[in-house]
Amino acid sequence: MSDVNEIVEKMLQELRRGTISIGVLSLLTKPQYGYSLVTMLADKGIQVEAGTLYPLLRRLEKQGLLESEWDTNEARPRKYYLLSPIGKEVYQRICIEWRAIVKSLDGLLNDEGGVRNGVD
Repeated sequence: MSDVNEIVEKMLQELRRGTISIGVLSLLTKPQYGYSLVTMLADKGIQVEAGTLYPLLRRLEKQGLLESEWDTNEARPRKYYLLSPIGKEVYQRICIEWRAIVKSLDGLLNDEGGVRNGVD
């Protein structure tokens, strides 16, 4: 049975990677810092560790999807992230594709083929 659990966990891990990216982009229409993103995602039911989030933010920034700025006015400096103009366009297009994927999968998982919720 542990083989099944391992396979499921690996598949869920792959699925989460993409959804975390979309979730992060969705929250960056206004400037946010890393810990605020962790909290906001958790409030929406998406658990992400800081060790996962910060490399993702750096990668998205390197890809040109995010802009960042340091705020040193507080006792603790914070790096704020915001969608760049290209990031906004990419996010909009990803949302369109995401909705199409969800619609297709809902059709597969619900009624088509006589299978419901993965059980015959």
